[in-house]
Amino acid sequence: MTQKNFAVCQALFITPQIPAQKLNIIQKLVSVVPTKGVGISSDFMPSKSDKSAMSDDHKAALAQGRHESRVVRDYLEALKSSKPKRGRKRTAESIQKRLSAVEVELTSADPLNELLLLQERRDLQDEFESLGSGTDISSAEAEFVKVALDYSKRRHISYATWREFGVDAAVLKRAGVPRSL
Repeated sequence: MTQKNFAVCQALFITPQIPAQKLNIIQKLVSVVPTKGVGISSDFMPSKSDKSAMSDDHKAALAQGRHESRVVRDYLEALKSSKPKRGRKRTAESIQKRLSAVEVELTSADPLNELLLLQERRDLQDEFESLGSGTDISSAEAEFVKVALDYSKRRHISYATWREFGVDAAVLKRAGVPRSL
């Protein structure tokens, strides 16, 4: 037994009784303890290859869930954007009238009011351009009808919740979402 091993035995066991047996135990312990870093030897840790791969059914279910979520999100966004705003609706004529008034006011406006009028003119022009282009949600609605029932069941979304969001009852009926869901 070397001096180093004997010192290890002394440190671990205080008295070196039967040094050969204790040295054998220490050597076994040292072979298990990793030499780099702190932790347990890789013999005791499962390797990454031991993890089971995801099954094809699981992958398909995840893909279906992503597809349904995308369709529902697209429909709800289209529904929200096409929802009428509160207040009086502006007509093309009223927008043109206000644009004319802004042009007149711009000629005599101080710098701060000129800045505000320029922004108002830009907003009015944008509103006038988007006036005739109402959002067509028919394609998003058709896709929604295909997935709404499965999505409702999987995510536990009730008929009342769909209605509260603003989904039309006729759309839910076409999708097959029952009132009792």
